[in-house]
Amino acid sequence: MMLSRMVYAAPLSMLLIVSSASAAEGDPQYGPNPELPAPQRGLLPNMTVPERAPWGDHRPTVPEGYSIQAIATDLKVPRHTLVLPNGDILVAEGKGGGNAPKLRPKDFIAGLIKSRGTTSVKGGDRLTLLRDGDDDGRYEMQTVFADDLNAPYGLALVGNDLYVANQDALVRFDYREGQTRASSAPEVITELPAEINHHWTKALTASADGRYLYVGIGSNSNITERGMAAEVDRARIWEIDPGTGAHRTYATGIRNPTALTIQPGTGQLWAVANERDELGPNLVPDYLTSIQEGGFYGWPYSYWGQHVDPRVRPQNSQKVKSAIAPDYSLGSHRAPLGVDFSNAAVGGQFTQGVFIGEHGSWNRSNPAGYKVVFVPFENGHPAGDPVDFVSGFLTGDGKTRGRPVGVTVAPDGSVIVADDMSNTVWRITRDGNDSTQRKDDMNAASATEAEDRASSSTKDESTSEGDGTTDDEAPTTTA
Repeated sequence: MMLSRMVYAAPLSMLLIVSSASAAEGDPQYGPNPELPAPQRGLLPNMTVPERAPWGDHRPTVPEGYSIQAIATDLKVPRHTLVLPNGDILVAEGKGGGNAPKLRPKDFIAGLIKSRGTTSVKGGDRLTLLRDGDDDGRYEMQTVFADDLNAPYGLALVGNDLYVANQDALVRFDYREGQTRASSAPEVITELPAEINHHWTKALTASADGRYLYVGIGSNSNITERGMAAEVDRARIWEIDPGTGAHRTYATGIRNPTALTIQPGTGQLWAVANERDELGPNLVPDYLTSIQEGGFYGWPYSYWGQHVDPRVRPQNSQKVKSAIAPDYSLGSHRAPLGVDFSNAAVGGQFTQGVFIGEHGSWNRSNPAGYKVVFVPFENGHPAGDPVDFVSGFLTGDGKTRGRPVGVTVAPDGSVIVADDMSNTVWRITRDGNDSTQRKDDMNAASATEAEDRASSSTKDESTSEGDGTTDDEAPTTTA
C-alpha cells in the first residue's frame, strides 16, 4: 500500500525517467515469425507520447510519384472514411469510451501520458460528407450527413443500406446516391457491448456478397484485471445478419480488432489488432491476420500462438493449445487502427497488398508507428517487410503533427487517410492520374467487384445445404 501511494504521488517527470531506464528497443519484428524476447515486467511500462505540433506549411511524406493533399480540415476527431459509389466520402467523427474507471495508480499516469498525443477537440458524433463536384481533386463541399450519433467508427455500404457502428449499437440509414443528408433517423440493427468500454471502437465491414456484417469488439482491460465477467462478449468479432439483427461469435481471443476488411477475389475476412501491454517495449507484436471462422487468437491466455501470458489467472492450457498465431507481425505497440486492400489503380509497387494506418505507440521510449505502411502480398498472403507509404507525422524534435487512423482505398486508386490528432483527412494520388484515367480505373474496379460478387454467389449456391434458393442479385458492397 505504501508503495502504491508513493508511485501515485511521485512527480510525473520522475516517473518518466524511471520508466525509460529499462532495456533498449530491439529491431522491428516484421513478418510471420517475429523474434519474441522474454517478457519484461516492472513498476511502469515505458511511456512516451510525442507532444502535438502544428502542420503549418508541412505535410506528410509520400513516395516519389505520388502527391498528398488535405481534403478536409477542422473536423471533430475523424476516425474512418467510406468512399461512396459517386465518389463522395463519408467521415465518421467521434471520441468514445470514458466509462472505464482507473484501477491502479499507473492507469491514472498512463492516462495523463496518452492525453498528450490526442486532440483537445470534442468528438463530433456525426458523419461528414465530402464532395468534389467538378472532379478537380478538391472537395469543395463539406457538410454534415448525420449527427447525434454515439462515437461512430466503422462504416459499410451494402446496396442502399448505410451501416454505422456506434460504440453502443450497429445502426442503418437509407442511402440514395448523391444525397447529402440522411433522410431519417438511424434504425438500430443490434446493440453492441458498451459497458465500461475500455476499448470502445467498433470496427465494421461487410461480407463480399453483402449478406453479413462483421463487427470488431475490443477487450475491457489490458489483461483481465477487471475480471472475466467484464470480458463477456469482448475481444472478439461478431457476424451479424443485418436483416434480423441476429449475431453470433465469429472469432475470439483478439484483444482489440480495430479494423476489418474483405480481401478482393477471395471474400476472406482480415483484421488488424492491438495486442496487450506491460510486457516490455518488444512485446507483444500488433498484427495483421486473416480471420478463421471459429478461430481463437490467444487473448488473454497466450500471445502469438502458444506463448503463455503468466499474468492470467486461472490459466487455461486447452485454450492455449488451440490458439492461432497471426499471419503477420507489424511490430510491438504500433497501434494499427486502419486497414484496406489496394487495387491496380494505386499503381507502382503498391498494387498487391494492404495499407495499414498505425496510430502510434504510447508505451515505449522510442515512438513507433505514426505512419501508414503498405504490406505487400503474394499469392494472397503477406510477403516482405512493410513499406512506408505516408510518413513524416513525427518531427525531428520529438513531436508529432498527426496520428493516422482509418485508411480507405478508392476505386480510382486514391488513398484516403483520417488523421484524428490534426483533425484532417488526407488524400494521396498517383501523379498523372488525371480525371479521365480515374474514371476508367473506377469502371474497371467496379467490373472486378461485380465478378467477385458473382464468384461468391456461385460458390454459395454450390455448397449451400439450405432451402435451395440462390442469391443471383447480390447487392453492391462498399466497405
